[in-house]
Amino acid sequence: MFIEQPAIYLRWLYPRAYWRMDRRVKAVYLTFDDGPIPEATPFILDTLKEFGVRATFFMVGDNVRKYPELYKRILAEGHQVGNHTHNHIGGLRHTVKEYSYNVEKANAYIHSHYVRPPHGWMRMAQYAWLSRKYKIVMWDLVTRDYSKWMTAEDVVHNIKRYARNGSIITFHDSLKSINKLKTALPESLQWLKDQGYEFRIFP
Repeated sequence: MFIEQPAIYLRWLYPRAYWRMDRRVKAVYLTFDDGPIPEATPFILDTLKEFGVRATFFMVGDNVRKYPELYKRILAEGHQVGNHTHNHIGGLRHTVKEYSYNVEKANAYIHSHYVRPPHGWMRMAQYAWLSRKYKIVMWDLVTRDYSKWMTAEDVVHNIKRYARNGSIITFHDSLKSINKLKTALPESLQWLKDQGYEFRIFP
């Protein structure tokens, strides 16, 4: 659970970030990190369309630069976009100047006021800078679809075990995840629908 759901101290560390939305409403917020890439994103978009679901894609700026047609398709199909830095850099390994430059470089391609820091860590000065310019979106549930130790069934199990009202659920449109998502994503969407969850994007 420490991995699938963030520790409480992280929520205290970054209190202005979105960790979980309104817990009184039976709704979840699907997010996909690290894309867009042609090996994964089209399948995800096809599956979301099949289920009539909108999601938020936290995209790497350099991937948007390389695959602008996928970025355009995401927007055309009614999904939301967010900034995941230009080169998927971790805040703890970079200065505020380097980090802010990389976020702004990505946003020249992504054009979003939402941002998700890779790996979920920021220096406090980076957090303060981001908070002034962006809405920071973290997560309530990480499916761990990227892990080589997880199967598609494990990913679905995490959804069934940890999804709750207001959950911000994180998947990945990446090479590490896509083989599992071909099974886990439709099964997860069907289960969430069967439980009566609404799918929302951020205000």
